[in-house]
Amino acid sequence: MDEKRIQTLADIASFLDGTLATSLVLHGNKNEVYAWVKDTYIKFRYPLQSKKGKGLILRYIERLSGYSRQQVTRLVKQLKETGCVRRRQRTTKGFEKKYTREDIQLLAHVDRMMNGTSGTTVKAFCQRMYQYYDDSRFVRLCDISPSHIYNLRQTKVYQRRRRKFTTTKNTPVNIGERCKPRPNGKPGFLRVDSVHQGDKDGKKGVYHVNAVDEVTQWEVVVTVERITDQFMIPALTSILDQFPFIISEFHSDNGSEYINQRVAVLLNDALIRLTKSRPRHSNDNALAESKNNSVVRKTFGYIHISQEHAELLDDFNRNYLNPCLNFHRPCHFPTVEINDKGKQTRRYIQKDMKTPFEKLISLEHADQYIKDGISIDALELIAKQQSDLQAWESMQKARSKLFDDIFALNPRARRN
Repeated sequence: MDEKRIQTLADIASFLDGTLATSLVLHGNKNEVYAWVKDTYIKFRYPLQSKKGKGLILRYIERLSGYSRQQVTRLVKQLKETGCVRRRQRTTKGFEKKYTREDIQLLAHVDRMMNGTSGTTVKAFCQRMYQYYDDSRFVRLCDISPSHIYNLRQTKVYQRRRRKFTTTKNTPVNIGERCKPRPNGKPGFLRVDSVHQGDKDGKKGVYHVNAVDEVTQWEVVVTVERITDQFMIPALTSILDQFPFIISEFHSDNGSEYINQRVAVLLNDALIRLTKSRPRHSNDNALAESKNNSVVRKTFGYIHISQEHAELLDDFNRNYLNPCLNFHRPCHFPTVEINDKGKQTRRYIQKDMKTPFEKLISLEHADQYIKDGISIDALELIAKQQSDLQAWESMQKARSKLFDDIFALNPRARRN
């Protein structure tokens, strides 16, 4: 490199601006470059220059050496403090691999045999193989950390040895809104839940679908063979038809028998909002669950009832059980009291007990909630056909006959 034409700071400025007709190229190893930096530092008297001059010298060294501005600044600082530039180079071999290719392949083999268990289990397995069974192949793997096992599982050696294929997963679709129904004193907000009538010898029993209106406690029970779309869609249609008032909202837990596309389309066509229970809010569907125990279980018990009897049970529900529940069974309705601090207290008073029908007609402007083709007078005629006692006597008689027909071939099952 010929630097004879660069003797002053003005020459350096011209070189950096590209106006000086010369081409300089710095050759040599790191020691030679460091020596040139020292010569340039002395040649242009760097410590005696102004701030602008020092900047030109630093840019000049940076341009020819190829070092960064930070590296050049460190070299100049070292020259200023010690008068020389010393290399602090220490060549190392880098990180040595503790676990060999054979170790990773052995880990893949262990994972295949153990169906990909956790890292802690694999570590314990490797320790046992080396300590208890003297298998020298596990001499390094016995000391591996559980977290590093997951690192080795990501290596190409492991992936080539053990490939894991998963089936295509469906994209989850959000059906229904997670919220608590708020009827604000209006009927038509249903709480729905399923009750299973037991298993026996590996065979499923019937299912009861229990729907309760939150405001009036009007209840409809429908029995189906299975909770699949084939049976649930007609069952839900039957439930909606049996309520005498307009349905506005359908609330259930997160069971797939209710939260699916078929049910969503059915309710959407009927302009009914679909909601579902929220996580960690066990009271969202508490009304239906309490009715499961106080009505469905007390009527049908816990004994297994074969699916082939679902139609008989559903006829009994429609003709006897549901009319009794809605016209002849008094229910508790709370009276909400609010103290000076705004705390709400629910009190259940004897005089406030009403049947669901009586609660319905006691609502202000009850006619506006009734479906077309149904009148309060027609419902009142149904309520007056029998007294409460007569209705329940008829229901119990029909229930006894129903169980006689169901368990005629197996009377022992009925006693159990």
